[in-house]
Amino acid sequence: MSLKRTTAGPRDLIAPVQEAPITVLSAVQPSRAAPVLRSGRGTAITSITSTSPTGVVAPSLVTGGVDTHGRTHHAAVLDALGRQLGDREFATTPAGYASLRRWLVSHGDLNRVGVEGTGSYGAALTRYLAGQGVDVVEVDRPDRKDRRNRGKSDPLDAYSAARAVLSGAATGEPKARDGRVESIRALRVARAGAMKARTQAMNQLKSLLTTAPAELREQLRALAGTSLVRAAVRLRPGSDLDDPLQATKTALRRIARRHEHLSLEISEADDELRALTADAAPRLLELHGVGPEVAAQLLITAGDNPSRLRSESAFAHLCGVAPVPASSGRIHRHRLNRAGDRQANKALYTVVVVRLRWDERTREYARRRTAEGLSKPEIIRCLKRYVAREVFTALKPQRPEAVLTTVDSP
Repeated sequence: MSLKRTTAGPRDLIAPVQEAPITVLSAVQPSRAAPVLRSGRGTAITSITSTSPTGVVAPSLVTGGVDTHGRTHHAAVLDALGRQLGDREFATTPAGYASLRRWLVSHGDLNRVGVEGTGSYGAALTRYLAGQGVDVVEVDRPDRKDRRNRGKSDPLDAYSAARAVLSGAATGEPKARDGRVESIRALRVARAGAMKARTQAMNQLKSLLTTAPAELREQLRALAGTSLVRAAVRLRPGSDLDDPLQATKTALRRIARRHEHLSLEISEADDELRALTADAAPRLLELHGVGPEVAAQLLITAGDNPSRLRSESAFAHLCGVAPVPASSGRIHRHRLNRAGDRQANKALYTVVVVRLRWDERTREYARRRTAEGLSKPEIIRCLKRYVAREVFTALKPQRPEAVLTTVDSP
């Protein structure tokens, strides 16, 4: 969905995300001319080391890049001028991580390391490097055009990661993944799997009941949901499984028992997540329409180190609710941003739906915007942007010396 074309003028857009300026990393200029060496064939070679005012040769700055995989990581190093110094493969073990760091440091003064896939294959390496005091930068995989031009291989991807950090194209701080939020993420993975399996079990119950013998179908067809599960658990099939009736009863009882077990597992996970989210973000749970499940997803999106989110506009962009400029010529407009974390976008949508049903202030806002000609999807888009601002304020660490004021919202 895209918004209507409008000419320049007032509009209900909150802090449209702006493109961050690209910071170019330049080499530090030495206090005097760099020494010139002579190769064996008489060719002049300029040293990449810098000289301090005292005449001491300082090590050169180097930038690392890592292409991550399940069993091996491929690392590469660039100097301050972007020249390739080497690449090497390492195992994805604690000893391999230590060897990778030592190899990077052996080329000079390690500036930063760009790691591809910090949230998957590179998570363990990112934690190790951060624990060793190395500045790690999150790097996206090369786009398709770049891969068509340069080709695809582990060394090329590692050099591409290092080049993205050196040029300033990659500046994202990876998630720490070492605190309470990582525990919440792990528990939600198990809960999501149980929810999916329970839904499949219910669908299987209904499917078997549709094709069951008439006498069994008449016995259970009026039941649904929990009542159907309980009735299926109480079935007492006979031992003669050659009889389709007895075999169907056995299958229905097994599926119903599985459904009950999964319901118990989901209930236990809900209790654990409720306690963890209350400890991790009590101010987030105070927002209208935010429950433990929504709060857990928003915490996972922010990570254990919410300081990595530079501004509330950046957080809105991460959640896919920031208006994106789509102007051309004399037409000035914004379109809907469909990028970002779609699960976080879904969580914000849930909050908006709850507020549209129960919050009078939000309902009044929707009536006013409807009178102005906006459709319901457009109103929900604006409300999600408002909610993202409130969520960002609640996620930011509260400093004792600072007084955080509540941001007005519809």
